[in-house]
Amino acid sequence: MERGKMAELESLETAAEHERILREIESTDTACIGPTLRSVYDGEEHGRFMEKLEARIRNHDREIEKMCNFHYQGFVDSITELLKVRGEAQKLKNQVTDTNRKLQNEGKELIIAMEELKQCRLQQRNISATVDKLTLCLPVLEMYSKLREQMKSKRHYPALKTLEHLEHTYLPQVSHYRFCKIMVDNIPKLREEIKEVSMSDLKDFLESIRKHSDKIGETAMKQAQQQRNLDNIVSQHPRISGGKKSKKEVCASSDVEVKNTSPMSEQDSGILDVEDEDEDEEVPGAQDLVDFSPVYRCLHIYSVLGARETFENYYRKQRRKQARLVLQPPSNMHETLDGYRKYFNQIVGFFVVEDHILHTTQGLVNRAYIDELWEMALSKTIAALRTHSSYCSDPSLVLDLKNLIVLFADTLQGYGFPVNQLFDMLLEIQDQYSETLLKKWSGVFRNILDSDNYSPIPVTNEEVYKKIVGQFPFQDAELEKQAFPKKFPFSEFVPKVYNQIKEFIYACLKFSEDLHLSSTEVDDMIRKSTNLLLTRTLSNCLQNVIKRKNVGLTELVQIIINTTHLEKSCKFLEEFITNITNVLPETVHTTKLYGTTTFKDARHAAEEEIYTNLNQKIDQFLQLADYDWMAMEPGSKASDYLVDLIGFLRSTFAVFTHLPVSHLHQFAFFFALQSCFRRRYSPKTVQLSAWLLSFGLLCHSRKIW
Repeated sequence: MERGKMAELESLETAAEHERILREIESTDTACIGPTLRSVYDGEEHGRFMEKLEARIRNHDREIEKMCNFHYQGFVDSITELLKVRGEAQKLKNQVTDTNRKLQNEGKELIIAMEELKQCRLQQRNISATVDKLTLCLPVLEMYSKLREQMKSKRHYPALKTLEHLEHTYLPQVSHYRFCKIMVDNIPKLREEIKEVSMSDLKDFLESIRKHSDKIGETAMKQAQQQRNLDNIVSQHPRISGGKKSKKEVCASSDVEVKNTSPMSEQDSGILDVEDEDEDEEVPGAQDLVDFSPVYRCLHIYSVLGARETFENYYRKQRRKQARLVLQPPSNMHETLDGYRKYFNQIVGFFVVEDHILHTTQGLVNRAYIDELWEMALSKTIAALRTHSSYCSDPSLVLDLKNLIVLFADTLQGYGFPVNQLFDMLLEIQDQYSETLLKKWSGVFRNILDSDNYSPIPVTNEEVYKKIVGQFPFQDAELEKQAFPKKFPFSEFVPKVYNQIKEFIYACLKFSEDLHLSSTEVDDMIRKSTNLLLTRTLSNCLQNVIKRKNVGLTELVQIIINTTHLEKSCKFLEEFITNITNVLPETVHTTKLYGTTTFKDARHAAEEEIYTNLNQKIDQFLQLADYDWMAMEPGSKASDYLVDLIGFLRSTFAVFTHLPVSHLHQFAFFFALQSCFRRRYSPKTVQLSAWLLSFGLLCHSRKIW
């Protein structure tokens, strides 16, 4: 029974479900009926559903039939009306067909015009799109054209900027076009081309400054020379330094200073003319002679390209090579001053360029790099100067070289380079300069001594007397009282030698100019060189004259007189050096002049030579003596050889009366007498000695000495 109840309940549920589905079918839109029908087929009672559906359809058919039977007359009337309407509709159709035909005939032109309008609108749209695309592409093409033009005109840095804008701003907007891809592919090539071209310009620049370094250095040294002249004028005339002067006035003032202050001629003034130029022309700046733009452009280009370090290494490497070439002196540099000048000009030009690069670029070169190059240049330059200056035998060339080195040092010092080693090296050259001066003055002294007549200087009037006294410090009250004509006790070589010693001192002083030495150092240097001149050069020249074979007693006596007066003049030389150096001789460590020793040695040598000549002559007379040892009585007169000997001695001793030292002729007489006694005490020598003693007493009584 329970199963029957359950079956009955299930059938009731199924019937209710079928009823619900039928209601949905009747009330649901046909487009959405699919899910409803699917629910029927998903169940298992679709057969019973179909039976219910057919029963529902039969019910509706009966209702429709009832409805139709009720409205049949109306239906017939409607059909009649429809038939009428069909006739009217046919007429309307014909009218529409006619109207359509007419419309088609009339619209053909309009259709053609519309087609044309359509094509025109299509073209217009295409043109507008083309214009828009060209608007995007034209700036790219213009920038690319501008890039090519800049590269053609070698404006590499602007070209690089243009390339950067093209790559990052313009090309991304039109990156889908094929020509843009070609441009993008060419960008690395263009960058590399710019690098190569800019590097080529840099190489041309390096080659150019290598060739023109001497001109740059020449200009820089001219500027330093002008500045030094101007500083000298300002320091000597501080009161007028406030006013402006033209360059011509400055140079004229400088010439006046040289003429007024120089102790010697203008050619010995110590001012070095770098090059003869019109004084009115302004000397351009050394940096103005060089166009540094290739360096700046190349530096900027490599910086933008991220290869700055590569550029810096290349630049420094090339400049080091050029520095080694510049520092290599020519083999014949020592022959002329121009060789040294060109060498210095190249070095100055090199470092002027590097100094400008240091101060106008940010890190292309640094101070450590410059200092390294300068240390190398300083060592090589000093070594070259030591080597080549050692060949110089002309003191004028050595002095000009010194002035050129000072100008070279001052020029580089003006650019901040330390030059103390150059001035130290100049002190070494000073020793060589002194040696060349000594060689030169050796020839001067030889010429003076060879051309001298070894006779007292005759004076005919007051003018000549004052001239000689002005040349040589001589004072003699008795000689001044004598009437003209009269004679000085010394010969011409005394004032000449004295003046040449002063000229030598002037020459030594000229080398010390601009060396930044103290007055004491200058005084010491001059005194040491003067001592060498007196004790070595002049002494050797005097000794050579004294030792000559053809020198006579008169010349020897005059040499003794001359050296006596030169010895007395040494104190005046001391005063002269003191006046030009402003260092008192009492100052500690002041070197004294050794002229006294030199002239004393010369006098002793002359006296020895006199003694030797007298001995030789007396020996000759004694060797000619022929006595009659068997005579019973003495002869009434002296032997002929003895008469000749006494005559010789008389004339010889008469020469000695000019000697300022009164005992010299007496010593000479007794020395001659001693030479006789040195021979064994033979009767002949004893007799001769007695005769000589008698002759000496006779001479003394007659005031021969």
